[in-house]
Amino acid sequence: MSLADKALWVMERNSSRELTLGSIAAACNVSRSHLANAFGTASGWPVMAYLRARRLSEAAKRLAAGAPDILSVALEFGYGSHEAFTRAFRDQFGTTPEEIRNTGSTERIDLVAPLRLTNGRARTPVPTVRELGRLRLVGLSAPCSYESAIGIPAQWQSFMCDHYADIPDKAPGIPIGVCRAPDEDGCFEYMCATEVSSAAPPRKPLAYLETEPRTYAVFEHRDHVSTIFDTYTAIWNEALPAAGLNAANGPVLEFHNDAFDPSTGLGGLQIWIPLEREGGGR
Repeated sequence: MSLADKALWVMERNSSRELTLGSIAAACNVSRSHLANAFGTASGWPVMAYLRARRLSEAAKRLAAGAPDILSVALEFGYGSHEAFTRAFRDQFGTTPEEIRNTGSTERIDLVAPLRLTNGRARTPVPTVRELGRLRLVGLSAPCSYESAIGIPAQWQSFMCDHYADIPDKAPGIPIGVCRAPDEDGCFEYMCATEVSSAAPPRKPLAYLETEPRTYAVFEHRDHVSTIFDTYTAIWNEALPAAGLNAANGPVLEFHNDAFDPSTGLGGLQIWIPLEREGGGR
């Protein structure tokens, strides 16, 4: 069973309990970032968005079946008031709980059924564990999600064409991709960056990021860069658990190989996953 499948089981089994990204991750014995990435890459859903959609779908079925008290349904599915439940219900389905109960039908709304996940298409990669010192990075940062990651190549194009040449104190080497830890809604910051030798604040719209020295699990992605999500899915759901490694809530780094060709997307890269420190520090 993959990590995403374990999370699905936790959510479906505890649908009437209060759940957060942190509590689901704890039940799966991984960090919040590890779970968010594992579930997002495998399903395309942020964890909490899927949980809300599932709970509201089951609530809609209950209302269509003639539940006499909307507040009781709201409380059963984790909402503390009629107003909060109605607001979330309208955001999800474009209609109100009263309308679904009055019509006795869910045919006009898109219910979300339980997911049935399969493993990523990539072969499960085997990590090497390596140390990496402090990095000072300057780059172009933009909000991203699992649904909008298709925009990352255009972000790289903008960074390399419009900003890279003007960054002072660049260290030698190929630019680095940085994925910040996802939030509760599955949104994260992706940075196209280059290492610099000084911590001087960059000119906008560029941003500065400094990473701490730490231990990483390093994975090779040798295929075309467009298939990198398949490798990430295999890493988060299979490779890290199989190796007994726990990811920390820190930035993931993408180091392009010397042979990487941005015009073709070939040449491969390394994915560096930050690991929890000894003693459980994240």
